[in-house]
Amino acid sequence: MGNLELIRETMSSIEIAELTGKEHKNVMAAIRTMEPAWVKINGLKFKLVEYKDAKGEMRPMYELTKIECLYIATKFNDEARAKLILRWEQLENERRNGNFQVPASFKEALLLAAHQQEEIELQQKQIEANKPKVLFAEAVSTSQRCCLVSELAKIISQNGVAIGQNRLFAWMRKNGYLCNKGQYYNQPTQKAMELGLFEIKKTTITKPDGDVIVTTTSKVTGKGQIYFVNKFIGKEEPDANQL
Repeated sequence: MGNLELIRETMSSIEIAELTGKEHKNVMAAIRTMEPAWVKINGLKFKLVEYKDAKGEMRPMYELTKIECLYIATKFNDEARAKLILRWEQLENERRNGNFQVPASFKEALLLAAHQQEEIELQQKQIEANKPKVLFAEAVSTSQRCCLVSELAKIISQNGVAIGQNRLFAWMRKNGYLCNKGQYYNQPTQKAMELGLFEIKKTTITKPDGDVIVTTTSKVTGKGQIYFVNKFIGKEEPDANQL
């Protein structure tokens, strides 16, 4: 941005590679590996942009904030991590000492303000896009409450995929989560129980004539709710053992 680059707010993955003495492809791989956990915690992905290499070809790189850089640095060895921390300290000292350029004209000031507003709006859109999924995962992870399959269908619909109780039952039978025939029809399969996706609730009913009836209800656990919602909103298939 020329004179409009007032304050260093980000650092590119290329600069991180040069600073730490690592190959850029390895830095990119480390960032991609650590991104899912970052998204899970705050709902934001790292900013991926493009640059033109020496051959004139467009290549991907990341632009990371200070806190994102320090998070990624946990993958580095002590020396590389120290270099990155000291570089950010240098940049912040320059900022505190006023070692930056101010807009040379009203036009430049307007362009800077527009650029900053664009960045804010982009981050807000990312937050809003991930908000339903993040809030759902947080709510379920702190609750042990099980729910009926009909309730799960409503939760999935609220997260953007319209589906009713009957269709969800059919999908679960087809994909091996519920038994599809016999006396165990619509009860969890062994696989689903081992993954911790369901619980079985048995209710005993005594009829007026003295006969006793035992009814079985399949209920989706908190872990199961996260698992199935993640399936339907198009995220990568989750590892149920880590939910």
